[in-house]
Amino acid sequence: MIIAIDIREAVRSKKAGKGWYTHEMVEQLLKNFPGDMFILYTDQPYPEWEHYKNAVQKFFPPSPLRWHFKVLKDLKEERPDVYFAPTSYIIPSFAPKWLPVVATVHDLVAWLFATRHHLKATIIERMTLPLAVKKISTFVTVSSNTKRDLQHFFKIPSEKIEVIPCGAGEQFQPLSAEQTEVFRREKNLPEKYILAVGTLEPRKNFVTLIKAFAEVVKQHPEYSLVIVGGKGWYFEKIFETVKGCELEDSVKFAGYVEDRDLPGYYNTATCLVFPSLYEGFGIPLLEAMKSGCPVITSNVSSMPEVVGDAAILVSPASIPELSQAIERLIASKELRAELSQKGRIQSAKFSWKNSAQELRGLFEKLVKDL
Repeated sequence: MIIAIDIREAVRSKKAGKGWYTHEMVEQLLKNFPGDMFILYTDQPYPEWEHYKNAVQKFFPPSPLRWHFKVLKDLKEERPDVYFAPTSYIIPSFAPKWLPVVATVHDLVAWLFATRHHLKATIIERMTLPLAVKKISTFVTVSSNTKRDLQHFFKIPSEKIEVIPCGAGEQFQPLSAEQTEVFRREKNLPEKYILAVGTLEPRKNFVTLIKAFAEVVKQHPEYSLVIVGGKGWYFEKIFETVKGCELEDSVKFAGYVEDRDLPGYYNTATCLVFPSLYEGFGIPLLEAMKSGCPVITSNVSSMPEVVGDAAILVSPASIPELSQAIERLIASKELRAELSQKGRIQSAKFSWKNSAQELRGLFEKLVKDL
């Protein structure tokens, strides 16, 4: 089978959720299906995948629109068996009728939280997804919740949507006490801290978290809040809230953190608090659970689906619920141990390898049914 894939988000130096999704899925496809040929379309060369003999990278310089039309022209010449769009709907919108297209819909943020989402991304998604719906052969969603959202907005038949979840890298695992202490010293981390992970933007709900932490720190002044994530959009209110709550000495911003360092943060934190207002999946939840880090997260969208009974669920709008959940974990070593164990069991249900195998099976079925 010849499979063409847009890998642009996978080759970014600072990958976020969709970038890691693309990277891990493509990595597993290349590794586990050597009999297939992969055409990887990119806007910058990616040496990490050059050793795979079953893949060829096709590089076209980045351009707002020309890149896509160059890829479309090349697809007509190469005539692959299937085209996989893991992050963008632009090429699916203009794909030729003869080409089977599989596209991943990670979330419907552009419809549900348009005013809190990145403006350019919102405009592009709202323009292209309705067009792509007419061309895409099969949709992949990363959670059942996203499948329901997709059906709600676009009335797509259930049989045209396959739920294939995300995973977490093998590097996410519990570390030894010695490894944990070495990491804490290297990164100059507080002895006791609450961890939050995500791009600094409104949907991640860090303003509510900071206000809840302001209540926690009144009883537990020895604790800090460490927020890991690069600056996204409309993030100014986050810093204003820290200043308004007089928490400049207690809230630390670590910025974007390389994937190899994230396990250290999960292992040195008392817990991960992930109070997002909406997620298509929520990969940090899996990363934390695999690392043995207790989790507090929102009781909305896909998050209960990901964590099962292995986390404390709270209303993301409730400062009291959030602060009380944090205080419960601080106070109870037994509860932390229970959630740590449950989290490792729950996270074992997800893997990039299994998800990539499901995706490859979907490609094969699609081609056979033509």
